[in-house]
Amino acid sequence: MKISELRDKSLEELTQLLDEKQLDAFRIRMAKATGQLGNTHEVRGNRRAIAQIQTLINEKQRGDS
Repeated sequence: MKISELRDKSLEELTQLLDEKQLDAFRIRMAKATGQLGNTHEVRGNRRAIAQIQTLINEKQRGDS
């Protein structure tokens, strides 16, 4: 998801999306640990998405736009 699309979401939607991404991160870590992860680039992409969402949540809480 692009950052411009994320900026249009509300704080509640972002927190819900963050929870989903964190569950995905857990699933990806477990797949990597058991050797079942075929696309290793998913790890980095998921971490990046989580960081972007957390940054936007912090910006919205501070009132920055």
